[in-house]
Amino acid sequence: MANVPADLRYTKDHEWAKPEGERYRVGITAYAQEQLGDVVFVELPKVGAKVTAKQSFGVVESVKAVSDLFAPLSGEIVEVNGELPGAPQVVNQDPYGQGWMIAIAPSKADEWKELLTAAQYEQFLTEGH
Repeated sequence: MANVPADLRYTKDHEWAKPEGERYRVGITAYAQEQLGDVVFVELPKVGAKVTAKQSFGVVESVKAVSDLFAPLSGEIVEVNGELPGAPQVVNQDPYGQGWMIAIAPSKADEWKELLTAAQYEQFLTEGH
């Protein structure tokens, strides 16, 4: 089973969100990067951009596929991982750490409760998603 940290929440599109004070750090899961293979390009929004939960906020391209990235929460982008354009492989090496993508200041705090817990996400993966 893929690495699923218990302190994060997850989407069915394989993004994770981690609370950090008034904002949430976001990236793709270990499962997602394993399915994608070697990540070769990441396109992210600019700081200040507005995102809506379950809507695309960027693109990740691998040797196998191009996939949209979906926001786990609605809000404003307050930080972008500036390392990824020059080193997209970090997503494969450390998806829950240095491979993070954006930080969101949420506009709807209760959306956090709608995300999957680690146990729910593991169950979702077990069911073949």
